[in-house]
Amino acid sequence: MPDIRKVKRRIKGVQNIAKITRAMEMIAASKMRKAQERGLAGRPYSEKIQQVIADLAALPDIGLQHPLLQRRPVEKVAVVHVTPDRGLCGGLNANLNRRLAGFILEKKSAVSVVAVGRKGRDFSHRNGLEVSAEFIQIGDHPGFLETLPISRIIIDDYSKGEIDMVYISYAQFVSTIVQRPAMKQLLPVEPAVIPRAENVDYLYEPGAITVLGGLLPRFVEMQIYHAILESIASEQSARMVAMRNATDSANELIGDLTLLYNKARQEAITRDLLDITGGVAALE
Repeated sequence: MPDIRKVKRRIKGVQNIAKITRAMEMIAASKMRKAQERGLAGRPYSEKIQQVIADLAALPDIGLQHPLLQRRPVEKVAVVHVTPDRGLCGGLNANLNRRLAGFILEKKSAVSVVAVGRKGRDFSHRNGLEVSAEFIQIGDHPGFLETLPISRIIIDDYSKGEIDMVYISYAQFVSTIVQRPAMKQLLPVEPAVIPRAENVDYLYEPGAITVLGGLLPRFVEMQIYHAILESIASEQSARMVAMRNATDSANELIGDLTLLYNKARQEAITRDLLDITGGVAALE
């Protein structure tokens, strides 16, 4: 028979854990709504600027006139790896790091990591990956200016020829339940495939090269900023779901332990009654 006092203490402990996970679920739900609004609000601009850049890059010989569009033999690849700073968000961190590890194994060239977030940084150091830069404690509500140093490193290294291709790895927000690890090529920009029937010449003022030169740095900055916003929305969604599952599991365990406690208590009462009855019978 289990010890009644130990079972009662365990019930109390699990109840305290359930209170904590419930509070964390509510906090994550509150942060998730704001993060989702910011992430979804930036999608149209991010997609549109990507389309404009791809159309400009498809113009004849324009890729040879800007350093961020130049293509060269790939000897070194950089990956901007965006992960949360904290855990307790289900399998999100493990899925992101696993996606990065699979990508590195597929590449035959050298790969360096720009770690954005403590979990990605720790994973990179733990596995001996080359970390060219690291950014942690960005917060739950980063501003556009706070992410500019990340994009500046990428732009400078690519322009100098120190890296030949840039990818960005982040958690793409699909829904509250689904967060998909994404790996997208950032540089060089892939030119758009324009069908012959839609091949129309546009006039750019003051010129296509000038417009492209102003938009390309902003494109890199916006893509990195939007990836960070999507990752924050994914993190809060995954944490809310994980804490909800933890609360449900704790409540289920409390029910099982309460049943075990009642059985043990009933057995103890029955045993005491039998002892009293046996003692009375012996006196008679």
